[in-house]
Amino acid sequence: MTFSTFDQEMMALALQEASKATMETSPNPKVGCVLVKEGKLIGQGHTQKVGQAHAEVMALRDAASKGHDARGATAYVTLEPCSHYGRTPPCANALIEAGVARVVAAIEDANPQVAGRGFAMLRDAGIEVAHGLMAAEAREMNIGFLRRMQTEKPWVRLKMASSLDGFTALPNGHSQWITDAEARADGHRWRARADAIMTGIGTVLADDPQMTVRLEAQEVIRQPRKIIVDSKLRTPEHAQVLQSGETTLVHAQAALLQETKIGRMQAMGVQLLELPNGDGSAVDLDALVQELGRQQVNELHVEAGASLSGALISAGLVDELLLYLAPKFLGAGKTMFELPALADVNQAMSWQIHEMKQIGNSIRVVLRK
Repeated sequence: MTFSTFDQEMMALALQEASKATMETSPNPKVGCVLVKEGKLIGQGHTQKVGQAHAEVMALRDAASKGHDARGATAYVTLEPCSHYGRTPPCANALIEAGVARVVAAIEDANPQVAGRGFAMLRDAGIEVAHGLMAAEAREMNIGFLRRMQTEKPWVRLKMASSLDGFTALPNGHSQWITDAEARADGHRWRARADAIMTGIGTVLADDPQMTVRLEAQEVIRQPRKIIVDSKLRTPEHAQVLQSGETTLVHAQAALLQETKIGRMQAMGVQLLELPNGDGSAVDLDALVQELGRQQVNELHVEAGASLSGALISAGLVDELLLYLAPKFLGAGKTMFELPALADVNQAMSWQIHEMKQIGNSIRVVLRK
């Protein structure tokens, strides 16, 4: 399929519109739409919060509010228009009823309830349909949603900050601050796009973190859920992580010995999830990731210590590493990951560099399998 330079410019605008939906639409995908008629932009919009209007409807409303008739227009949309009744009516129907002549989509919807049916509805109505324009950018924007639709699991991103020699803290545990303010703010923006932030009991006991997004007020639309992997239910009731927002403590069978504490936690509004491994001594991490997928978590952001981080990597549950490398040498200290020793360098787990960028005085490296 060949697309014009104008098509590319309009899809880029639709992707910009979709980016406005970050932090708003989950578990739905982030989608943008622009309407063009006779070479002029007549309307644009992005998907709203769950249960509210999708991008196509918002663009049609925008056009109507400006006195434009969408009949004969081209709709550029970053994801295939939906074809089913969910919390809102099908967007494909809205485009058909509006009389658009052409729909250009970036990618097909991976949702089994759609998966090409939206395109078919449009074609059956006599509308010209093309897709594949700026597909890579559209997939990147909805990497978590697409992963969950395809595997029923979220996209798991593990964040870590370290010195150049690979240490996250001094031997005494002191780590504030290895990276600079710019890198820390950037890390909070990655938190903000996630549906849930996960850490382990070791981090809770050592650092008493809030596990919240702390940015300028206009940048924070909602706080992600907090997930604590705590096999023996050792999280103190006064811990900061329990004082605000939605928090889930994931425990193993050993926690059943603390029924009184469980009752107090539940009275505080803390959610408890029992997911023991085979012998009941620890949390089954694979089962946890699957359960979060069932709970419609698209992106899971992990900020944990070496033990939990290493366990997730060893289990093959991490899709992406988000590393911040500060131009410092600590000489000794706590390592990033606890991983099993290898007998041969050829046994090493290999990752691909997806992105490298300077953030403040640190280097941000994104790695994928």
